[in-house]
Amino acid sequence: MISRAPGYFKYQPHSVAAHSWKVTQAAQFLGDVEEQAGNTVDWRMLYEKALNHDISERFIGDIRTPVKYASTELREMLANVETSLSDNFVETEIPTELQDVYKRRLHEGKDDSLEGRILSVADKIDLLYEAYGELQKGNPEPVFLDIYKESLETIFAFRDMPSVAYFIKEVLPELLDEQFPGSETLQRIYITIFNAD
Repeated sequence: MISRAPGYFKYQPHSVAAHSWKVTQAAQFLGDVEEQAGNTVDWRMLYEKALNHDISERFIGDIRTPVKYASTELREMLANVETSLSDNFVETEIPTELQDVYKRRLHEGKDDSLEGRILSVADKIDLLYEAYGELQKGNPEPVFLDIYKESLETIFAFRDMPSVAYFIKEVLPELLDEQFPGSETLQRIYITIFNAD
């Protein structure tokens, strides 16, 4: 099992496999809302992107979020390493006639397509819930507050999408209504991001 957020205390362990499944569920929900709004979703592409979006972590593990995003240059270098390792895996382990399919599946799925944008949001929704769950339990690790804030900021960056507007209006308020020690801080972060326009 590949653990997420290695090196940090967690009340609830998080695996890459469980994260990929939750991201796929969130992507499916977001895709449904997009279709209700009249957009066409390529479901096969969406499911492939969501299920495989962190597959490269089988080669390099889950690198700590603050490290992974410390600079654009570092993020690009890590992306190149992930692509190289994924390509090598495909070329050595996958039958030749299926290699093109698997190279597509195992490469970065977050792009400007509707399915890539849905994946970007679904990934952050699961991160938001992971961080929220740790903070709700009183986890003192400051990284979970950072992950919560960064996830909200990314979700809000996609608010032009009908599915994200729906999530912000219908789902997020219910999450933020829950009261526990420290919940006021999470609500303040939400309000700050929401009013940043």
